[in-house]
Amino acid sequence: MKQNNAVKSKDGFGTVAVYLTSISSILGAILFLRFGFATGTIGFWGVIGIILVGHMITIPTALAISELATNTRVEGGGEYFIISRSFGLKIGSTIGITLFLSQTISIAFYIIAFAESFQFLYDWCKVQFDINLPKQMISIPTLFILAYVILKQGSGSGMKLLYLVNFILCISLLLFFLGKPVEAADASTLAVGNNFGFFNKEKFFVIFAICFPAFTGMTAGVGLSGDLRNPGKSIPIGTMLGTFTGLIVYVIVVWKLSISASQTDLLTDQMIISKIAFFGAVFIPLGLAACTSSSAIGSMIVAPRTLQAIATDRTFPFKRLNSFLAKGKGETREPKNASLISFTIALVFIFLGDVNSVAGIISMFFLITYGTLCLNSFLNHFGSPPSYRPRFKSKWFLSLSGFLLSVWVMFMINPFYTILSYGVIVLIYLFIEQYNKDGKGLVNIFKGALFQLNRQLQVYMQKHQSNMDNEEWRPAAICISSHSFEREKVLELMKWISYRHGFGTYFHLIEGYYSKQTYKESKLVQEQLINNTRNSCCTLYIDTMISPSYTSAIAQVIQTPSISGMENNMVIFEYDKRYPDELRHILSNVNLVRAGNFDVGILAISEHFMKLRNGIHVWIREHDGKNTNFMILLGYIIMSHPDWKKSHLKIFLTSTKEDFSGIKEILEKRIAEGRLPITLANIEFIMIDEGNKFCDVVGKHSSHAALTIIGFHEDRLKHEPMNFFTDFKDMSDILFVNTSNPKEIK
Repeated sequence: MKQNNAVKSKDGFGTVAVYLTSISSILGAILFLRFGFATGTIGFWGVIGIILVGHMITIPTALAISELATNTRVEGGGEYFIISRSFGLKIGSTIGITLFLSQTISIAFYIIAFAESFQFLYDWCKVQFDINLPKQMISIPTLFILAYVILKQGSGSGMKLLYLVNFILCISLLLFFLGKPVEAADASTLAVGNNFGFFNKEKFFVIFAICFPAFTGMTAGVGLSGDLRNPGKSIPIGTMLGTFTGLIVYVIVVWKLSISASQTDLLTDQMIISKIAFFGAVFIPLGLAACTSSSAIGSMIVAPRTLQAIATDRTFPFKRLNSFLAKGKGETREPKNASLISFTIALVFIFLGDVNSVAGIISMFFLITYGTLCLNSFLNHFGSPPSYRPRFKSKWFLSLSGFLLSVWVMFMINPFYTILSYGVIVLIYLFIEQYNKDGKGLVNIFKGALFQLNRQLQVYMQKHQSNMDNEEWRPAAICISSHSFEREKVLELMKWISYRHGFGTYFHLIEGYYSKQTYKESKLVQEQLINNTRNSCCTLYIDTMISPSYTSAIAQVIQTPSISGMENNMVIFEYDKRYPDELRHILSNVNLVRAGNFDVGILAISEHFMKLRNGIHVWIREHDGKNTNFMILLGYIIMSHPDWKKSHLKIFLTSTKEDFSGIKEILEKRIAEGRLPITLANIEFIMIDEGNKFCDVVGKHSSHAALTIIGFHEDRLKHEPMNFFTDFKDMSDILFVNTSNPKEIK
């Protein structure tokens, strides 16, 4: 974003401007017009509860703003600049648009409240002419007058008025604090001073929604960021001073109201504060006019600058619209065009003419913004990015509580409008993402936090690995191959194994020495493989390995820690049945893998198309021993992938003896206990006659199976292993497996 010249100028605003802008909004319309009504409705302690809950949101937000403002050089756009530079332009623009709307609606809110200070005029017209003068007779001309001043003279003129109105505001509050209690007009009403309680608890959040805009003024000064000499200093000090000043004044005002008027008077007279104060008939309307006009001026200064900053970042899909709204007037780039749009939107809401309805809308928008700022601060704390080095530091738990509380309060105020508000935000985000695909999005928000969470989990799992080894087995498979693009079946197998119950890491092997050229090639290959598996229910982690030989690559891979936090426990090899030399190369490296107690799988890939509906066949022999449970578990783990949802698993039990009673009894017991989710119909018992070869029996029954799983014993590797693996001819794909340790089916 282009930095405003005002920021560079020695004549830029200082901390006092931030403080006065904040405090004039904090001690504004709601304080004068609605705190009396709130006290009469829910009592002294109820309003104190509102003040505390409100500040449990605004104080963490003020701390978050102060923190974020001292971490980066803040330019024009205030809160929008902070959010967009922390969350990225996609999220920043989404929240920025809602922030702009809340600031623009605030203009209408303060001007409507300003019109309330002319109640004496409305009463006079009613008495003298029997005319109910509409509030718009005052509010609309006021908008045009203030708009003319801002557009003609710029923000500097607005700030000069700010000093005057804050002085009047101070005098008005002082006279109120010095005022005397008001006698109840009707003897039947509750006596003065009987307001110390918590009444009508069910109306707490209704009153909260009306009063919350009073607390939102603390961020008003942040919008001046582009016009400040030193935003990193002025924003934290001015914002925090304004927030805590407002908190103290609120408590004193509510206490003064509680001891100075009856409950009935508080409920029926929205200007009861004028009857309590010395010379209240003059100074309270004057103070109300002063604070509401100053708040309106503050919003009229801030809202166009937010819109200008959004357009400067080319948020909107139309180039001409961005140029029109981003255009500034003069050396200080006064947002003339953005101001016209802001004032037009404000005019629409002024026609509503009701303080309460506009206050509820503002509350929702500001709660979303404040929650986002607190979430931003929390994620930066939790993620601990090296670039996050604020000079002012809050606490992560304060930021988290501010975020959670803002969301909770929104739902308590109105669940429907809360869901609707977030729905609108989602639609805005999706709209922005359609034409801004390169910016930081939702993933980037949580990347640092996910990194920290993953780091902590990795360390935890490593420390408790010994306990995990005794738990139920699940595969953490690794595979290395240089045939990734011509042999997709091994990638499919790894995808199935790692889908739900396990974890898989696939390495594409690039044979050669590590160099700039091979490194560049590895990154291109990795990106292509990731893109190829992006839309296929794939949870497989894909990487590349540069190594001078297949054996050295295997040695490197089996020593590579798994990113899952589990120790790798299985290695998958693959070869094409048409090239026996590949199998020979694999068998020469199996003992290397077994030295690390890895389970071994060797996928023999055929030319046949894999018809998944033909199912998985698992062949178990008498001497398979510890491989038995391993093969069954592996079959069910593969079958859990959606690709196999219309398929089936079949188990073949072979023996050279006629008696299957022992193993049959064990299987029936496990099926009855529910430990094997199959029926006896899925199990076939086959007796192999003397002279018949195992490979021929398998070929007869499983030649058309999608995948056949067969166990092999380590002793097989010592005596003509090639014969065993190549004897299964005219079959589809076969997965030969061997486990290092017996597996228990729980």
